[in-house]
Amino acid sequence: MDRTYERAIEIIDSRNRVQRPDPRPTDAVRSKVAADKVNNLRIIHVAGTKGKGSTCSFAESFLRAYGERTGCPAKTGMYTSPHLIYPEERIRLNGVPIDRSRFATYFFELWDRLPQLQSVYDSNKGVVERGPRTLQLYALLAFHIFIREEVQVTIFETHSGGEYDATNVIERPVVTAVTTLGMDHICTLGPTIENIAWHKAGIFKSGAVVLSTTQDGGTTVERVLNERAAARGEAVRFVGNDDRLPAGMRQLEPAVQMQNASLALAAAEAWLDERGAGKLDPSDIRSGVEQWSWPGRFQIIPDISNEHCTWYLDAAHNDMSVVIAAQWFATQARQAVTILIFSHINELRDSVALLKSLATALRDTEVKIDHVVFTSYDKMPTKEGASTENDDLLREVWHGLHPESRVWWEPSIDGAVNRTRSVAANHGDRIQTQVLITGSQHLVGPALNILQP
Repeated sequence: MDRTYERAIEIIDSRNRVQRPDPRPTDAVRSKVAADKVNNLRIIHVAGTKGKGSTCSFAESFLRAYGERTGCPAKTGMYTSPHLIYPEERIRLNGVPIDRSRFATYFFELWDRLPQLQSVYDSNKGVVERGPRTLQLYALLAFHIFIREEVQVTIFETHSGGEYDATNVIERPVVTAVTTLGMDHICTLGPTIENIAWHKAGIFKSGAVVLSTTQDGGTTVERVLNERAAARGEAVRFVGNDDRLPAGMRQLEPAVQMQNASLALAAAEAWLDERGAGKLDPSDIRSGVEQWSWPGRFQIIPDISNEHCTWYLDAAHNDMSVVIAAQWFATQARQAVTILIFSHINELRDSVALLKSLATALRDTEVKIDHVVFTSYDKMPTKEGASTENDDLLREVWHGLHPESRVWWEPSIDGAVNRTRSVAANHGDRIQTQVLITGSQHLVGPALNILQP
């Protein structure tokens, strides 16, 4: 059969669920990966509501900087989800997405070993009868790649939960860490912050270091985390901002990134301590921050075609994150024409409620938005000039809080970027234009690919 990268992605995508199943993992999937080789990957396992990706990438960067100085770890592995632009971004070696040829080679090694992958997908039932679904398959592939590549340390991000997450087949992590918690994925994790904390803390294991950032929910959230850790015979160490992180660096802005980096620093040092590998040097910490990059998170890009236009991208996609994105944009906003590009399509979240949270936060920070461009990243966008019932609701909510904004609808992200550039050009070359793009990674990724091909 065709064993190309494109065919591998086609197979993975074909196993995407149409309807959300029971979140508990099947014994078949668990038994395939719960093996000594997985446990020997020396894993840092990270769960949370916001900041998981940034925390994972900071931890990887600190350990890579340490390895570059000392020789160990000589190779790092990192798994994150979802990807921003290309699927291979999920699986990184030494901070770099795995190349496509190796991605395909390793995928078809799994294909040959797992007959479940060759089962027929039943589109009427909307489920895969046997074998891993898309996210489970990505996690399986990551485990396989890290084992084959013989990485010395692995940083693994959960998908959405913890207790029943596909990544929680990890039985003996070295370190477990929970980032800031908030209300998200309530359909699967439960309607209260206590439910969510219970699920996220499911990654805690006996014998592993247990860390958490200082939680906004205070004693309620921390009590649940402490109880779940105690049941494993461990105690949670809550991590505040670390004053060893270098001040004034753009990588640590806004303040939430300082929080993520502090948790990552604690995780990296706990990993080194548990392995008896020494300590991070101040130079490792500085190098880890300086070389750190996580596209699509609090990213600022000058427009290549208009020096008076600047783009601000943040892949915020829940109520907590869009508020932080609004606050970050407010600190950047100057006397300029301001434009928002927004889209959010998700069966588990209310896009109208998400927009209301964003609009309210922008109003509360006294940011006046002159233009709003609503768009779609769906594979089947509406016809040009047309809008849907949901788009009408978005307009209504937005105008209720920002009545002076001019609202546009563009069916594609290309169209939204071009519309924004046209609006910016119409204001002339003496007026600065600042554009905030937020609402989803599925919006920010393609937009970033347009702005920085």
